[in-house]
Order: sequence, then C-alpha cells, then structure tokens
Amino acid sequence: MRAPSGSVPGLCSASATMFAVGMAFLGYWGVYEPGGWHRSDLIVVILALVGFAALGSVPWIITTPVAEEGQEKIVAARRALLLGVALIWLSVLVSLLA
Repeated sequence: MRAPSGSVPGLCSASATMFAVGMAFLGYWGVYEPGGWHRSDLIVVILALVGFAALGSVPWIITTPVAEEGQEKIVAARRALLLGVALIWLSVLVSLLA
C-alpha cells in the first residue's frame, strides 16, 4: 500500500522541528552551568543524544531507495520519529523531576 503523498516531507519536517526543539532545550537547560554534573544530568544528555540520533535518521530512512515498488520505509521512519520524540520529551521530564 502506498503512503500518502505528503508523508515524506511531513516526516522530514517533523523530525527537523523536534530536533530544533531538543537543541533549544539543551541550550537553555544549563549544560554550561558551573559545577559538577550529577547522574541525572548524564541521563538527560544520553536520552537527548539518542533521541537526536533517532530524529536525525528519519530523513535518511525515508529517502533511501527501495529495491521493489511495494516496499516502503514509511513505517520505519515513523517509528524512528516516535522514538526520537519520546526520548527528547523523556529527557525534558527527567530534567524537571531531578
């Protein structure tokens, strides 16, 4: 089954937008504050970096050529987007609760 015609640009823009939101969060969160890092700080950064990797892979996954006409990468790209968004928001939640 073919994906809707706007799926590729939509997923690419959504991943880029969430990537920008995550970068803004890390910029304002306090990575540059003086003092030592705590364990919760490392958890926040690791969650965010893995989320960035997932979000950054969405355009690559969705635009790779496929061998057969019936195969599409939309489902894998949607899962990568969901994983990236969930990890970015989880890092925000951990930073608020810690």
